[in-house]
Amino acid sequence: MLKGKKIVLGITGSIAAYKSCLIIRELVKRGAEVQVVITPAGKEFITPITLSALTQKPVISDFFSQRDGTWHSHVALGLWADAMLIAPCTASTLGKMANGVADNMLITTYLSMKAPVFIAPAMDLDMYAHPTTQQNMERLKGFGNHIIEPQSGFLASGLEGKGRMEDPEKIAAALDLFFEKKDLQGKRIMITAGPTYEKIDPVRFIGNYSSGKMGFALAEECARRGAEVTLIAGPVNVQCTMNNVQRVDVESCQQMYDAAVHAFPQMDAAILCAAVADFRPAEVADQKIKRVGKTMDIHLVPNPDIAAELGRMKREGQTLVGFALETNDELQNAQHKLEKKNLDFIVLNSLRNEGTCFKSNENQISIISRKAKKDYDKKAKADVARDIIDELVKNLS
Repeated sequence: MLKGKKIVLGITGSIAAYKSCLIIRELVKRGAEVQVVITPAGKEFITPITLSALTQKPVISDFFSQRDGTWHSHVALGLWADAMLIAPCTASTLGKMANGVADNMLITTYLSMKAPVFIAPAMDLDMYAHPTTQQNMERLKGFGNHIIEPQSGFLASGLEGKGRMEDPEKIAAALDLFFEKKDLQGKRIMITAGPTYEKIDPVRFIGNYSSGKMGFALAEECARRGAEVTLIAGPVNVQCTMNNVQRVDVESCQQMYDAAVHAFPQMDAAILCAAVADFRPAEVADQKIKRVGKTMDIHLVPNPDIAAELGRMKREGQTLVGFALETNDELQNAQHKLEKKNLDFIVLNSLRNEGTCFKSNENQISIISRKAKKDYDKKAKADVARDIIDELVKNLS
């Protein structure tokens, strides 16, 4: 989302200044145009020639060029930029920004900036924890600045940071997130993810290999695009970093069914990505079943059908998306599920596509609606999520 964006990168006198090279690389890789403004102290840690080689622009440090006396207009920079990023930002610079002490080119540029400002603090823990630093950070937040702190990958609202500057990739991701298209703003999306476990006894269960990665990728993509997400997750080891995702942890199909039926009436859409067990043991032993004899029979009974129930409940204006993981007759089975469950479209993937589906970081899908079928190449699940949500947006618009 940074393609074509103009970013002013402010660099201050911190030992972390060397990481600014990595920040520039990340921003440029995402398509941004970067103009560096560095403080005199910053030049003690990294040379302007290195930065200029990465940005393909002369580095600005002083009000006037030492070569020909050309005036560098901080006002023009403030009008040119789509965003200003100050990384690393020392305690000294934080204090100057919070109190309007315009004694260098970076601070005057900040005070003239018309675009959003992002700040990545970098200092030792004692300096960071000092009440003066915390007060300055709170004041800057009150002015509408965005503080990027290490405890999250994105925009942080708390004060639990440790002073270390956030990783360059995550700093660039924070700007990426800010400029992400918000075509789901105001929408409420429910997503199911992961497997369900159906107990046999206190230590054994019937389950499957689902990792939850696809469902979590969908949740994060919806959240990035502005939706309020309810993520109903089976037992997985995946975490979601987005603040606008409400996670509901469940274990069994019945628990997922109850949570989904409860949440769905308030939703604009639901994406049923979970690998839900179709059957469960009719009886669950209270104690661990001991090995007795050569065989053991488990009588299975059907679980409630989440997709069918939500398809029955679906009202005008709601969109319901299903998943079909098949091993044979893929298209026929997916189309049958689409009609039977009253889905708006269904995402088909196959275990015959090697290196996709369970536990993999990649997937290869087809999206099937009542009118069309579109096939996609194999790609990372985050990119697959983007394709699916693009299709969802079409159905919601």
